[in-house]
Amino acid sequence: MKRILIVGGSSGIGKALLQEKLKNSIVYNISRNPPDISHSNLNHYSVDILKDALPEIENIDALIYCPGSINLKPIQSLHIDDFRNDFEINVIGAVKVIQKYLPILKKGKNPSIVLFSTVAAKLGMPFHASIAASKSAVEGIVKSLGAELAGQVRINAVAPTIIETPLSASILRNDKMRETIKERHPMKNYLQSQEVAQMADYLISDSASSISGQVFVMDYGLVSFKI
Repeated sequence: MKRILIVGGSSGIGKALLQEKLKNSIVYNISRNPPDISHSNLNHYSVDILKDALPEIENIDALIYCPGSINLKPIQSLHIDDFRNDFEINVIGAVKVIQKYLPILKKGKNPSIVLFSTVAAKLGMPFHASIAASKSAVEGIVKSLGAELAGQVRINAVAPTIIETPLSASILRNDKMRETIKERHPMKNYLQSQEVAQMADYLISDSASSISGQVFVMDYGLVSFKI
């Protein structure tokens, strides 16, 4: 049975992934709040990823780091602390987890890491300066570690457009806003957590054994198409 470490499995993409992987994997979840699910294959650790010591885990085959932020403001409204906080959760948290668990991950079966970026790292979008900067750093980590760990551990990232999660509730706050967001995408839709979780699941699977150092855009055509 594969052993999966999910950071941030209590909501959003992480929760969708956790629910899927519990069917046939041992899942270790690290998040401040426990997921609202119990299962014999689930091991939860209540941890603030930026402040607390990380738990000792003996064996893992895959690591998926899900925490993120949506901090959309004009540049003159952004404070240095906004940039710092976004960088902490998106980049420093991921680095902390990777450094902690890389030694045991290297001993796993077809070991792999999945991180998350954003389409805003590829497409210039107003009010996204802070999050785009942090997620661009995530993509740099994926490229660099993909080379450094080649032949040992695969690492990839998913770069989604907006996803319907608690994190995006203020943006997708009513039917009118949902329709507006759909219309902005050439394929007239936006993402659900399960879609992104399925991509992450594929990237840690044996079917993706040849893939590392890549950033996969899930955008309903937002970056790729001009229609």
